[in-house]
Amino acid sequence: MSLACGIPLLECFYCLACTRWAWKRCLHTAGHESENWGLASAEEFEPVPRLCRLILSVYEDDLRNPLWAPPGGYGINPDWVIHRKTYEDTQGRAPPYIIYLDHKNADIVLAIRGFNMVKEGDYAVLLDNKLGQRKFDGGYVHNGLLKAAGCVLDAECEVLRELVENHLNFTLTLTGHSLGAGVAALLAMVVLQNRDRLGNINRKRIRCFAIAPARCMSLNLAVRYADGINSVVLQDDFLPRTATPLEDMFKSVFCLPCILCLRCMKDTCIPDEMMLKDPRRLYAPGRLYHIVERKPFRCGRFPPVVRTAVPVDGRFEHIVLSCNATADHAIIWIEREAQRALDLMMEKERIMEIPAKQRVELQEYLAREHSKEYKEALRRAVTLSVPHAYSPSYGTFDETGSEKSSSMGEGSMGSSLKGPQRESWDELIERLFEKDESGHMVFKQSPSER
Repeated sequence: MSLACGIPLLECFYCLACTRWAWKRCLHTAGHESENWGLASAEEFEPVPRLCRLILSVYEDDLRNPLWAPPGGYGINPDWVIHRKTYEDTQGRAPPYIIYLDHKNADIVLAIRGFNMVKEGDYAVLLDNKLGQRKFDGGYVHNGLLKAAGCVLDAECEVLRELVENHLNFTLTLTGHSLGAGVAALLAMVVLQNRDRLGNINRKRIRCFAIAPARCMSLNLAVRYADGINSVVLQDDFLPRTATPLEDMFKSVFCLPCILCLRCMKDTCIPDEMMLKDPRRLYAPGRLYHIVERKPFRCGRFPPVVRTAVPVDGRFEHIVLSCNATADHAIIWIEREAQRALDLMMEKERIMEIPAKQRVELQEYLAREHSKEYKEALRRAVTLSVPHAYSPSYGTFDETGSEKSSSMGEGSMGSSLKGPQRESWDELIERLFEKDESGHMVFKQSPSER
C-alpha cells in the first residue's frame, strides 16, 4: 500500500522538477546575464562599430569597388591597407586578414575574418582541438586557434614591429569575428607575453576586440587578460555561450538546434561550482561587452543598451533558447546594432561637445574604474577557488588577497616567484611548428596524427 501511494508522489516530484526546468530555461533571456553589469560609455565602446566594418572589408575582393558594404560604406581608405592576406597566402593555416594603418584614429589594426563554411582550412583550425588540450601560461587554450595565432604573428611580426616603431603614438589593435575573434584573442596573449618581438612596445598600447568570439581560453586566463582583451556579444549569440567542443559543434552543424537544446539540458544539470572548478573548460575571453536589444515577451528590436563587466561566475554559462541565437552571430547585425548603440550613447552623453581637457579626464576615470573592476575580478577568482587563478608572473592575487605585481616581460622578478614560467616566442614556435623537407614552417603533428 505504501509503495502504491509513493509512486504518484514520485511522479509528481519529477513533473514539478521538469516544469521548473522548462520554466527557468524558457524564460532565461540574455538580458538576465548582464542585468547587474555597468553601462558602457561611448568613449570605451567607440572602436567597436569601426572595427566591425574593418572586419567586413576583409570579405571584399576589391576595396575600391566593394560589393557587400553596409549603408554608408566601410569608411576606410584603401591606400592605408598595409597588407592583405588571402587563403592562398596563409595556405589554410589561418583565416584571411588585413593590416590597416588608421591615421584618422591613430591605430594599427590587424583584422581577421570569420569562419568560412566552404574552406577546409577553417575546419582544420577549429577541429584541431580537444577541450582544453593545449596548456598555455598556466591555463588551457584552444589548440588550433593558438596555432593560427602563431602563424599570423610569425608572418607579420616584422611588419608590425616596423609600424609600431614608426608610429609611436598609435595603438595596436587586434580584432576578428567568430573564428577570427578566437585567433585575435590568442594572438593578443602571445603578443602581450612577447612584447620584445615588437620592439618592447608599451603594454598599454596593445588591445584586442574579439567580436562574437568562440570560447578559446580557460577561466583563469579569461579573467587575467581582461585588462587587454575585450569580447563583444550581441544579445542571444550562441557561440560565446557554447562550452561544447567546437569539433562536435561543426560535425553536427546541420542539426545545430538539437545540439544547442541538448547542451542547454546538460548545463542545467551541472552545478555552477563544478563548472568553475573545471580547469579545462573554455570561456569567452577578457572583458565582456553585451549588446542587449530585445526584451522578454516583446517582438522586434529596441534601442540597444551596452553593458560591460569582467565577470567570473556567470560568464555566459547557459545557452539562450532563442530563434535569434544564430542570427545574432552575424557580423553584419553586430555592426548595425553596435553603431546604433554608439549613436545613442553619444547623443546621451553629448561626447562630441566635451572639451579636450574634460575628455582626457573622462578617459582617465574610465581607466581607473576598469582597473578597479579588473582587480576585483581577480580577487573573486581566487575566492571561488578557480584553478590556477593565482599566477605570480602576471600581477594577480594570492589567497591572502595581497597583490603580486610583476609586469609582463620582466623575467627577473617573475622567475624569482613560484608559479608557471612564461614561454618565450622561440619556445612557442618550436613547440607548435617544424620545418618540412623544403625548409618551410609547418604545423607539428601529434603522435596520434602520424
